[in-house]
Amino acid sequence: MTTSCVYTIRIPAEVRKMMDEMKDINWQSDIRQAVEDLVREKRRNRLLCEAAEMRARTKNIGVSASDLIREDRDAR
Repeated sequence: MTTSCVYTIRIPAEVRKMMDEMKDINWQSDIRQAVEDLVREKRRNRLLCEAAEMRARTKNIGVSASDLIREDRDAR
């Protein structure tokens, strides 16, 4: 079972009025999905940036990847 939290935002009154005129749209569901998609995208981008930074820091450590792999295999 998942729990949920409430997050409140303020929108302009004219936007709320337009939303109220569109009775056929489930705003709660659509907004929830948009927020989830945005959070996933932002998280993915953050993780990719962190991975790129880590890769840049470890790119030239002075030891080749094949040497590290050989050392690991020989240690078994």
